[in-house]
Amino acid sequence: MNVIERIKDQLENNTVVLYMKGTPDFPQCGFSAQTVQILDACHAKYAYVNILEDLEVREALKEYSHWPTYPQLYIGGELIGGCDIVTDLYTKGELSKMLAAADAIAE
Repeated sequence: MNVIERIKDQLENNTVVLYMKGTPDFPQCGFSAQTVQILDACHAKYAYVNILEDLEVREALKEYSHWPTYPQLYIGGELIGGCDIVTDLYTKGELSKMLAAADAIAE
């Protein structure tokens, strides 16, 4: 499986995917940490990929998504955006609605 197929597989098999630097328990940048805090505040169920441990995905995802920075949040296979967009959606109450519509809220 090539790297693009791996990315597609990750997005198809997980409703919400966060491509981030580090892990939710130990984020390696402030933007990733803030995005995790927001997802946790929404009680989101999500998978994550530590792009610092998978350099192949780190480089290929930029091309795949046409988005040059990390973190990158996907819901239902669609790129939502990075930390600034996620923060804005959260502040407006839209992120919780998107997660609920995707059935990605933990009970």
